Amino acid sequence: MTTTAPSAASRWGRLRQHLESRLPMPITHVAVEHPESAQTVIRRRRVIAGTSLLGTGLLGLSLATKPGSKEFYGLTAAVAATWTTGGLLSGPLHLGWIESRDRQLRRPIITPIATGVGAFGFFYGCAVVAHRVPVLDRAIGNVLAFAEEGSGPVVLATTLANGLGEELFFRGAIYAATDPDRAVVVSTAAYTLATVSTRNPALMLAAAVMGTLWSLQRRASGGLQAPVLTHLTWSSLMVRYLPPLFRRAGDHRGP
Repeated sequence: MTTTAPSAASRWGRLRQHLESRLPMPITHVAVEHPESAQTVIRRRRVIAGTSLLGTGLLGLSLATKPGSKEFYGLTAAVAATWTTGGLLSGPLHLGWIESRDRQLRRPIITPIATGVGAFGFFYGCAVVAHRVPVLDRAIGNVLAFAEEGSGPVVLATTLANGLGEELFFRGAIYAATDPDRAVVVSTAAYTLATVSTRNPALMLAAAVMGTLWSLQRRASGGLQAPVLTHLTWSSLMVRYLPPLFRRAGDHRGP
């Protein structure tokens, strides 16, 4: 009895099937849910109330300081600590899972990092266009001044610390304390409203767009690992590559 070697077409078909099975489900697919007791939700909401007021106030103060100053670094560290503490004190938080098309649950790593890179590419393109809109050009320039001044590693560290804290609080505490049907909208709205204290339209717009994405990741994965990885990847690239773009293009910054 003789056997024939598989054809190139059949080998490619099996490889394609294997690769497709490893692809994640759409972001609208919810992999895991974590229902909570009424007592836990009440506790979360109490913590959220105090944390929101303190964190929003500190955020507004931090961006009113001189870029690169000790006051700026101290206040941004306080903002990160506030969001982080509020998120952790509110109740249990979960890492979450991503479900692939072969129905296997895995911790989200590659997909959220790739999403962060893609989001950066989108924002980079938007930044190029924003130079033609004086209000946005000035608003973005004012924010980037904080990345331009002072130590690069310190700026990156504070950026990442705040990104992590924001996820623990907004996609952690606030999301979990909200009815599942409204959690994406409510957590995104709270995140966007927190940036109103900065009086910077560029930050508010970015918060609305990225807050929606991170909340959708939170819903799909049932946890924080996916939005955290996307947030940190996006923030790192923004801090590294956006300031040079604005330096080269000329600046219309106001006081």
